[in-house]
Amino acid sequence: MPSLDHTIVHSTDRFASARFLAGLLGAPEPKAFGPFAALKLDNGVALDYAEHVAGGEFVPTHYAFLVTEEEFDGIFGRIEERGLSYWADPMHTKPQEINHHDGGRGVYILDPDGHNMEFLTRTYSDELLASM
Repeated sequence: MPSLDHTIVHSTDRFASARFLAGLLGAPEPKAFGPFAALKLDNGVALDYAEHVAGGEFVPTHYAFLVTEEEFDGIFGRIEERGLSYWADPMHTKPQEINHHDGGRGVYILDPDGHNMEFLTRTYSDELLASM
């Protein structure tokens, strides 16, 4: 079965954005790779941050990270330490809350470029997805 190797994340400052996420995840420092700031995740997938062409527009998007309960505790602790706004839902209607979908926990934050970053401890069930 194919698996994702890497994807490009548009940013206004490739290293600032990659370091922001690395800091929340407790991941190693991003490395320069050609025009990218490459952030390697534990499962081998890389997020290659690229600076968007000046004057051009990009649409912020959504990235979801499946983490363990212990990893969630660390990430959420860093979110709180930094005083970041967070939400229990992707539309940001439940500020300063986390969700407990399917018996897990989930939280959404915005990165410096407005990308919606989600951290969740359980993959959403088909029943939950159908109810949304």
